[in-house]
Amino acid sequence: MGRDRARLLEAVERGEQEGGSVEFKERFSRDVHLADGRMESLAAQLRHRVLSGDGEAEYVLGVTDDGGLAGVPPETFSETMDVLSLLAEEAGAHIADVQTWSVDSVSDGDADEGIVGVAVVRDGASLAPDDDHIIVGTAGHVDHGKSTLVGSLVTGDPDDGDGSTRGFLDVQPHEVERGLSADLSYGVYGFDEDGPMRVRNPHRKDERAAVVENADRVVSFVDTVGHEPWLSTTIRGLVGQKLDYGLLTVAADDGPTKTTREHIGVLLATDLPTIVAVTKTDLVDDDRVAEVEREVERLLRNAGRTPLPVERHGVDAAIEEIGDNVVPIVRTSAVTMEGLEVLDECFRRLPKTTAASGPFRMYVDRSYEVTGVGAVASGTVKSGTVEAGDELLLGPFPNGDFREVEVRSIEMHYHRVDEAQAGRIVGIALKGVREAAVERGMVLLPADADPDPVKEFEAEVMVLNHPTRIDAGYEPVVHLETIGEAARFDPADGQLLPGDTGETSVRFKFRPYLVEEGQRFVFREGASKGVGTVTSVSD
Repeated sequence: MGRDRARLLEAVERGEQEGGSVEFKERFSRDVHLADGRMESLAAQLRHRVLSGDGEAEYVLGVTDDGGLAGVPPETFSETMDVLSLLAEEAGAHIADVQTWSVDSVSDGDADEGIVGVAVVRDGASLAPDDDHIIVGTAGHVDHGKSTLVGSLVTGDPDDGDGSTRGFLDVQPHEVERGLSADLSYGVYGFDEDGPMRVRNPHRKDERAAVVENADRVVSFVDTVGHEPWLSTTIRGLVGQKLDYGLLTVAADDGPTKTTREHIGVLLATDLPTIVAVTKTDLVDDDRVAEVEREVERLLRNAGRTPLPVERHGVDAAIEEIGDNVVPIVRTSAVTMEGLEVLDECFRRLPKTTAASGPFRMYVDRSYEVTGVGAVASGTVKSGTVEAGDELLLGPFPNGDFREVEVRSIEMHYHRVDEAQAGRIVGIALKGVREAAVERGMVLLPADADPDPVKEFEAEVMVLNHPTRIDAGYEPVVHLETIGEAARFDPADGQLLPGDTGETSVRFKFRPYLVEEGQRFVFREGASKGVGTVTSVSD
């Protein structure tokens, strides 16, 4: 059962008591437990358990009345969680956390392995759909303190000079060992009327969930990758997520690098309002910090942007003028915590920029399997809203088809929610598809949508960098939403030179995707890079 078995055994040991906060249930069934008035009775029982536990109850699922570990099949456990979520909603509560374990015996007698779980039910409704939530994408050269800065922001702890706080954001063992991030990672903190709400240990799901549940404003970080071999992953993080702001780090001891210029190009070409943090100011003297700041200012001016050093102009000016070609620059140190109060103030007050109406749409960034739940598709909601129980379409699959799926449940930073709207980073548990079939670049749409995936579209592109020229047949990788696919370019005028803007047809090499007019994208092949906008979609 793994290292967390103690939590299950502790709940079983406490047992059900009259007036206690622990409830044993082998299973819930929609047909049985939501019919003939039983829902009201069970919701009242749940409310009683929650109040008895001072606002928190534990439901031990897959066990007999006397605490025996019976286990239930995965499909039964999933239905049990669906029903429990409805009961919690009826009782003015929500499911805050779920942990599951496998057991050898199954009560149905028709499987070799079953599931038991402990669900924490807390008082209060789940996250309101109109909460204040901004998403910040980070970028910067490797070793420029990007993940360390985010780690100190979300925990409120100073770094030890060796990147101790960055470890909270790494998701793979080899990343921690090498001190290099190799994939997107995520962090969260928030604000209430008393100030910042930090997480002592971001690895603890319950702490991150508590921030989402209780904060008046939630700030999510999509922490990208600074190492050159993973530039495509960074582009995916900046293009494929529905970001409100960018945060670019430049180390004071190193200054702007080739990768810094790459990341500035991607951030600004996608019109993302951006803050530049000059990091590691504790390692150099004031003259060096000022020199690096001037270098950053030159880079921004060359890109057609107006730098705004916060030390000279103040945080109010930065908040009022960010965007509209203005890029604030903040001096920071995760060791001394210099500048972190300025970033706190910015993230507390900056307006959300990406709210979108219209039908629900979410491009899949990653997928994974959860025991007892099934396939989960993770990504950022691009538009509209999604609710548990919704019928959706998932696709396109390699043959261009879409498949009907159902939303089992929705989580945001480990906090279970009934609904999510545009701009939220969520994991959506899906019924009707296996995890192995869910791929990055697919999209979730309403069941009544009529999507028309394509292999080819027309675009206006700008060549940011190329050693020679782009001719017909040029094949870069196109990064559009969460899609990352090789594609053939055929410029309308036959070729495109560095610095040129022109029309081209773009044809995916291997399979169709859902592409819509107006979408922005980045293309890259070796040292060649550029940005584009979809102008029309071919049938």
